[in-house]
Amino acid sequence: MATPQGRPERFLAYSTAGPQRDLARDAREQPWWDEHAAFIDGLVAEGFIQLGGPLDEEGGGFLVVMARDEVEARERLRHDPWYAHDILSLVWVKRWRIFIDTWEATSGA
Repeated sequence: MATPQGRPERFLAYSTAGPQRDLARDAREQPWWDEHAAFIDGLVAEGFIQLGGPLDEEGGGFLVVMARDEVEARERLRHDPWYAHDILSLVWVKRWRIFIDTWEATSGA
């Protein structure tokens, strides 16, 4: 459900390692890294991705994205080369309302 005004809302996107992910190698050593990084950088520049990173022990990751609804979030993410080449598998996308935010106060920013 989008906001009544159709404004973007915050979503969490959770991915797990896909069948082609080599868990013995760092994220930057995975196939299609350069293409994946360029794709993600583009979404960051557009303001779609606000925060993200890998789950080191399991090869997946979380992204915090801004979208009007889950459909838009999934559609924007599905073009990531790592999804297309089974390095990552998108498990779920869920709306996330923040009630507590001490990030800026504790991050040293």
